[in-house]
Amino acid sequence: MLASFAVIYALVLIGSFAGICTIFGTRVLLRNRSVRKFVRSMKQRSEIAQERGGLSSSGESPTKENRNCRKSATDFQEMRLLLRRAEKAEVQKKYDEAEKYYIQALTILPDAVEIQAQLARLYLRTEREQKAVALYEKLLQENDDISYFANLGLAYYKLGQFGKSCVAYEAAFSRDANNPERAASLGRACMAARRYDRAAPLLEKACDRLTRDTELLSLLAECYSHLQDLEHARKTYQKINKLEPYNEDVKKKLEELAVV
Repeated sequence: MLASFAVIYALVLIGSFAGICTIFGTRVLLRNRSVRKFVRSMKQRSEIAQERGGLSSSGESPTKENRNCRKSATDFQEMRLLLRRAEKAEVQKKYDEAEKYYIQALTILPDAVEIQAQLARLYLRTEREQKAVALYEKLLQENDDISYFANLGLAYYKLGQFGKSCVAYEAAFSRDANNPERAASLGRACMAARRYDRAAPLLEKACDRLTRDTELLSLLAECYSHLQDLEHARKTYQKINKLEPYNEDVKKKLEELAVV
C-alpha cells in the first residue's frame, strides 16, 4: 500500500515538474518570438525611413546633401542670370559691364567652358588680344575646338605675331579643310609671315569658291607677284578688272605687268 502511494506521489511530482517546464518553455518561446517580431518591426521602420529620406544607409542625416543640392540649383540660376545680363550688355556695347558679369559667372562656375569662350570672344572683339590669347590657349588645353584655334589665330594676327597666327590657323584649317574661309584666313596669315609658297595654294583654294571676293583676289595677285609668277598675277588682276572695271589701281597694275 505504501509502495503504491510512493509511486503515485512520484508520478504526480514528475507530472507537475513537466507541466512547470512546459509552461516556462512556452513563455520563453513567446518572449523570443515577441523580441524577433519587435526587431523585424524596427528594421522595417528603419528601411521605410531611409526610403523617405529620414536616414541614409550609413546612419548620417542627408540634410547636408540636400543643402548642397539647393545651393547648386541657386548657383545655376544666378549664373544664368549673370549670362543674360552680360549678353544684354554686349548688345548695348557696354563691354566693361559685360566683362564684369562674365567674370562673376566664372566665380560661381570656374570651369565653365562656354563662359570662358564668351569672355575670350569679348576680349577679341574689344581689341584686348593678349587676354584673348591667354583664355584661348587655356581652353585649347582640354578642348579641341575649331573656332578656338581660328580665334586664337586672329588674336595673334592682330598682335602682329604672324608665325604663331599661322600655327593656330593651320590647326583650324586641318580640321575643316573644305571651308574656304579657313583657307583664306591661313593664306592671309602666311602672306603676312612672308610664306608665299604656302599662301598661294591656300588663296587659290579660297578664290575658287569665293569668286567675287576682290580683296582676296588682290591678295592672290600680290602673292603671285612675290613669287615672280607674273602670268598668273596678270590673269588674276584681269579677273578683278571684270568685277571692278572702274578700279584705277587694278588698271595700273595691269599696265605695269604688260610692260614686263
